[in-house]
Amino acid sequence: MSDKKRKQKESLAMVRRQRWVMAVAAVMAAALLALMSQSCIKNDIPYPRIQADFASFEAEGLVSPAQIDKTNRVIDLVFDETVDMERVMVTSYTLSPKGVTLVGGPDLSEPVNLTRYLILTLRLYQDYDWVIRGSQPISRYFTVEGQIGETVIDVAGKRVVVTVPESMGRKAVKVLTAKLGPEGSTMIPDPAGNTYDLSMPLEIKVAAHGREEVWEVFCETSEGTVTTLRADAGSQVAWIYGSCLAEDAAGVEYRQAGIEQWTKAPSSWVTQTGGTFSARLVNLEPETEYETRTYAVGANGAPEYGAVAKFTTGDLRQLPNSSFDEWCMVGKYWAPWPEGGEHYWDTGNKGAATLGDGNVFRSSETSTGTGYSAQLCTVWKTIKLAAGSIFAGTYVKTDGTNGILSFGRPYTQRPTKVRGYFKYNCAPINKVPKDEPGMTHMLGEPDTCIVWCALIDSTEPFEIRTDPKKRQLFDPEGSYVVAYGKMECAQTVPQFVPFEFELDYRSTQRVPKYILLVGAASKYGDYFVGGEGSTMWIDDLELLYDY
Repeated sequence: MSDKKRKQKESLAMVRRQRWVMAVAAVMAAALLALMSQSCIKNDIPYPRIQADFASFEAEGLVSPAQIDKTNRVIDLVFDETVDMERVMVTSYTLSPKGVTLVGGPDLSEPVNLTRYLILTLRLYQDYDWVIRGSQPISRYFTVEGQIGETVIDVAGKRVVVTVPESMGRKAVKVLTAKLGPEGSTMIPDPAGNTYDLSMPLEIKVAAHGREEVWEVFCETSEGTVTTLRADAGSQVAWIYGSCLAEDAAGVEYRQAGIEQWTKAPSSWVTQTGGTFSARLVNLEPETEYETRTYAVGANGAPEYGAVAKFTTGDLRQLPNSSFDEWCMVGKYWAPWPEGGEHYWDTGNKGAATLGDGNVFRSSETSTGTGYSAQLCTVWKTIKLAAGSIFAGTYVKTDGTNGILSFGRPYTQRPTKVRGYFKYNCAPINKVPKDEPGMTHMLGEPDTCIVWCALIDSTEPFEIRTDPKKRQLFDPEGSYVVAYGKMECAQTVPQFVPFEFELDYRSTQRVPKYILLVGAASKYGDYFVGGEGSTMWIDDLELLYDY
């Protein structure tokens, strides 16, 4: 082999060796890089997020079942007067779903202090804090001889204020009744039946459960014995409130502004309790200014008058389309509003239609033989019951197979009653979900239709959520309720009949912000409980403004 060929062969071998070394180096670098990247891998797969809940909660001395708010994770407990709120015994509780554990908070086998919030932590993949709130309504009273109006009892400030006539003075005030602590407590001195100089505060020690509070009693005087406290106006009614001597007979007079003659309210319109009284005036003209004054008649037979108060009555407003004559088709279901018109009412059709057709229909069967009514049907929708309903508000959205609804439309009047017409085909209850074991006793019982109305003073409409895990339903006893009334029927009514129910005002002083008006073929439809085939027709709803 020539030198030239030998050198070419050696050069080619060297190039091949360099390429092999570079390839091996590349493989080793890739392997090293892969190894380094593996050492930095994180487990980003999240744990399931399933809320840990209290399914039940019991304690000694409860006056009503625990109110469990799973949405906000709050439990409200109301106790009898005899319970020591600093040493409450929890008797039982259950957790859900399976696997939940209690991991934070005091030992519930020992007495707990519910004069403040109790925080408990439940664990299921994540931790969930729950707030336990205790309350204890206590009947307190304090009355004196010759008293004017109601006693002011300031629990937080431990103060009692009574008012007597200036002519009587405060030097010798006889206490008639007194109770400032819970049942079983003691007072030192025990003032009932004794006379005191109340020109200076009277100090009373109230002892209960081994602890002591110091209360002070103050006495004020008033030149007049009759006071017109306030006038709350509806559209054809008004509520007048006043105070006087407990032993005097109270009354109310009224007149339209600009008219000289006073009209005396009949005694049947007046309710008196000791030194306080109220009158309900009826048959008033809407949108009219009135004047009113209180009076009281004492032993001498001469009336003493309180100050004149003015009020203006409201209008006789009705809700749009409350006859249910206007409908349109939205996709494949009926909607209770005119084509392109105001959406004042809504139904659950949007949710029901996700599992088939809607279950609220326009019906030509009516109370008058003309126009239309709303036909509400309770039907089985593949996996759960759907109760037909119609309401003033908006169907917000469907959450899985559950609904989120906004109940209420802006409203500031004070109606007194709701009137309308209905007929009902009542089916036996045949559907109760497995997660509602407390309602299985209803199986076989007649279903119940309902129409209810509420006035509320919340800052926004009330949101209904039917998902059992996040359920939020309207509570007629809620703090937001100004007035409430309902009609229920648990039997078949084969033809249209009129119904009427009165609104019970919790306070005539609070001004409503929203009106909620709801009709449903199955009363417990929010729990998916009812009878297949229950059908309600509802027609010509009307708000009344007089008694």
